Amino acid sequence: MSEPLPEGVDRRSFDGDPRLATRGQPVYGEPTDEGWRLWDAGRSKLAAMMAAGLSTGLAGGETVLYLGAASGTTASHVADFAGPTYAVEFAPRPVRDLVGVAEARANLVPLLKDAREPETYAHVVESDVDALVQDVATRGQARVAVENRRFLADDGRLLAAIKARSEDVTRDPEDVFEDALADLREAYEVVGTARLEPYHDDHLGVVARPR
Repeated sequence: MSEPLPEGVDRRSFDGDPRLATRGQPVYGEPTDEGWRLWDAGRSKLAAMMAAGLSTGLAGGETVLYLGAASGTTASHVADFAGPTYAVEFAPRPVRDLVGVAEARANLVPLLKDAREPETYAHVVESDVDALVQDVATRGQARVAVENRRFLADDGRLLAAIKARSEDVTRDPEDVFEDALADLREAYEVVGTARLEPYHDDHLGVVARPR
């Protein structure tokens, strides 16, 4: 049985196949169906986690801190069904696109910050967010999640995509994932994992709750 989707997320038929979709203004030329926009799991780690059957704990309307927002592809979908969505990205070029995406979404707050330095945006992001979504492409991904634990409510959820190649391209991905999970357990209890193939190679989706 499929895990329940958040309110504001649905499965719609695109080219005859049921695919995830959210309601909102299109961002990257994605197909639409009566106001619903395709949420492409091949372009979004969070959508891939849902497609893989992970129980994200999202119901809709949550306050979200999104780390690694890039140009706003996934962050735009999150903002379609969530409440206040703080989107952190450190590269100026994609942030310009992210700002454009946020113009149509009053609840999406773009932040030109480095997720490895949470103290630089602690004055903006409210405490006790409901979900911490992490999609950063850097070494030390687990450490980023641990350092940003400070923002997460005690009953909140970490939803992370661990990218093996961002850690070490020479090691077996399973070994990389085991090390990352061990580091995460410093601050979190891991409640679910799933490989994200065929959508994303050598990625592990992780759902965890704060210790």
